[in-house]
Amino acid sequence: MKKYLVTGGAGFIGSNFIRFMLSKYPDIEIVNFDKLTYAGNLDNLNDLNGDKRYSFVQGDIADAKIVEAALADNKIDTIVNFAAETHVDRSIVSAGSFVQTDVFGTYTLLEAVKKLKISRYLHISTDEVYGSIKDGSFTEQSTLAPNSPYAASKAGGDLLVRSYFKTFDLPVIITRASNNYGPYQYPEKVIPLFVTNALEGKKLPLYGDGMNVRDWLYVDDHCSAVDLVLQKGNAGEVYNIGGGNEKPNIEITKFILKELGLPDNFIEPVADRPGHDRRYSVDCSKLKSMGWKPSMPFEKGLRETISWYKNNKPWWEKIKLKQKEFQEFYANWYKK
Repeated sequence: MKKYLVTGGAGFIGSNFIRFMLSKYPDIEIVNFDKLTYAGNLDNLNDLNGDKRYSFVQGDIADAKIVEAALADNKIDTIVNFAAETHVDRSIVSAGSFVQTDVFGTYTLLEAVKKLKISRYLHISTDEVYGSIKDGSFTEQSTLAPNSPYAASKAGGDLLVRSYFKTFDLPVIITRASNNYGPYQYPEKVIPLFVTNALEGKKLPLYGDGMNVRDWLYVDDHCSAVDLVLQKGNAGEVYNIGGGNEKPNIEITKFILKELGLPDNFIEPVADRPGHDRRYSVDCSKLKSMGWKPSMPFEKGLRETISWYKNNKPWWEKIKLKQKEFQEFYANWYKK
């Protein structure tokens, strides 16, 4: 029986991945290892309560003692590392926790892989490590040129993973995905923030001219890609994962308002954030050559996501109550 440690498994993508894998494979066990920071939420996995193949360990990936104990006690053979600080705005306010988790936490996991001879380590990264691109798409061989403290911390983790493959021949793989969307996404990211704001009758704060372009990937399509890389990917390789849905932010914003029957004057233009990348785009032909392709049409996926937030108000309402302190702090910081 294959035994996985999924770090950051109480977060948005991690929780969806755990559910995806347990649904697909009846003969696996998954340990969810999560620090339960503000974005970690065990309510994301309430439907797995009672499933003997699933268990939870609270811990910080930067704590070597707890990491090694979780791996050894559960006889883990595969690590999938989703654990990360990921919100760009927060990294602009305070980058220290990003360096601690995304860089030092990655180092701690790699040392554990080396010490305990873990058979596979998959490092979940982001297309943001490549920076912005005006035309064309980044390949796995493109130079890393991060433009935010968040992206830089993820790039630092990626480079550590690469170095541990080259130096120690560890069985490591990196995936770099485009912007995810779907159920259980913490409502500080643009789609859930805008949907929940609209449902509350609040304005939608759109950065700059709204023409920043992102490639949108439905979370289950991301999960299926990660699964394929786990099964067929080669150690030391990088795999881009893109949804093939490049959209300017203003288009996403207007789609949400239209779906909820609200006028465009709910859009509130705000000053652009520092270092805001104009366009992300990744070439994922390498992964497609292995048989993967995204299956969720974008408009259908976005409609289903909007519907999920409409039908799960108790889940996000209590989260947004806790957000107020950060939102006020960031607003005051940005005015300086």
